[in-house]
Amino acid sequence: MLRIGILKTGRPPRPAIPEFGTYPDMFMNLLGPEAYAWTTYAADEGEYPAAPEDNDAYIVTGSAAGVYDSDPWIGQLLDFLRAAKGRAKLVGVCFGHQAMAQAFGGQVIKSPKGWGIGEHVYDVVRQEPFMDSASPIRLPASHQDQVVGLPPGAEIMAASAFTPMAGLAYRDQPAISIQPHPEFDPAYAKALIEARRGKVYPDAEADAAIASYAGVDDRARVGRWIGDFLNA
Repeated sequence: MLRIGILKTGRPPRPAIPEFGTYPDMFMNLLGPEAYAWTTYAADEGEYPAAPEDNDAYIVTGSAAGVYDSDPWIGQLLDFLRAAKGRAKLVGVCFGHQAMAQAFGGQVIKSPKGWGIGEHVYDVVRQEPFMDSASPIRLPASHQDQVVGLPPGAEIMAASAFTPMAGLAYRDQPAISIQPHPEFDPAYAKALIEARRGKVYPDAEADAAIASYAGVDDRARVGRWIGDFLNA
């Protein structure tokens, strides 16, 4: 059984945790609680395995933090990712996507485009071996930061007009990352929007994002992609 370490870099709003769980819980539900030997590390509290080889792969979760912030734990995370290069598979989602890009020589900024929330559609611009097809994917988004500089050794695999570097595949190591959230249940994504309504997003933006969840998404499909990447 593959050993998967989850590098926890943030948490949902506290009132949402009893119903929806933590970010590690969401990834385990997406990929299968019994499918892997899971270990969670509180990277946002400085907790890491003794060596990258302690697990076969690592998933880096989302976070409210920015990878360019000065918090010491962020520097520790980037150092661990660099140490893990080529020694374990890596999967990054949202903040994890950005952290991998930053660690491996890319650039991440707080985008002048503002927040991307609701369900977004992304084109598959390069079909990877773990993908079932090159048809577009529709997934929950929740971010203001964006990768704007491609890391050496990485290629774009998914993109949208709003997020041109929405998915990256690394050619110099077994690593992939995506900006949207396949692990977000739509009910949680809507609860997160409501928790931030009027404080982070104006009502009109929140309303449009909530309405976008009326459609069908590709969370399960992209979850299978991640599983096939991990098991390859």
